[in-house]
Amino acid sequence: MPRGVAIPALRQQLFAAVERLIVEEGPSRLTGRAVTREAGVATGLLYAHFANFDDFLTGYAVDRVFHVSGEVAGLPERAGSGTVADNLRQAVLATPLGTLTALTRLTAFRPELTANVEAVLGSGMSGLRGIERAVAGYLAAEQSLGRVPAGTDTEAMALAVVSVLQHVALIGHTDPTAEHRIQRVIDALSAGFPAAAPS
Repeated sequence: MPRGVAIPALRQQLFAAVERLIVEEGPSRLTGRAVTREAGVATGLLYAHFANFDDFLTGYAVDRVFHVSGEVAGLPERAGSGTVADNLRQAVLATPLGTLTALTRLTAFRPELTANVEAVLGSGMSGLRGIERAVAGYLAAEQSLGRVPAGTDTEAMALAVVSVLQHVALIGHTDPTAEHRIQRVIDALSAGFPAAAPS
């Protein structure tokens, strides 16, 4: 890249590069040089935008958590439409599994990122907790409409959905049946839920 030529969306280019490296090689071998090499830019460009490599990783985690949470933020508003299973599936699979894999692997390897992310986005917003909160809120809304049985523990069900999502993302995100496996679990958890509110 010639000196002085602006690179559009450099931050996202670097974030995409670190994501690929985490998915392909794991988080233990991450360095600034490896990321910039993967991104095809000079190493100095990373440090022109971030104070250090830890600051860069925090920036990546904040960006992805914000994106993941945004994808499911409107889920409670779907209450009463479609089916519970389809609404859950569409929401939790809106983010590519590769992104979820990279985010959860990095957070597990660098647990200090949890506090860093929450310092920016607020308490309870690290990792996949935004998905868990949105799913719990959605299920509670459906419960109030009678489309989730009154005895259902909606918070426990939300945790189960997110746990399966994280499990599949971590160990089988490249499996062509990964999304189908998540759908099967959602179907099993919501089996017997009425498609429409009781009259």
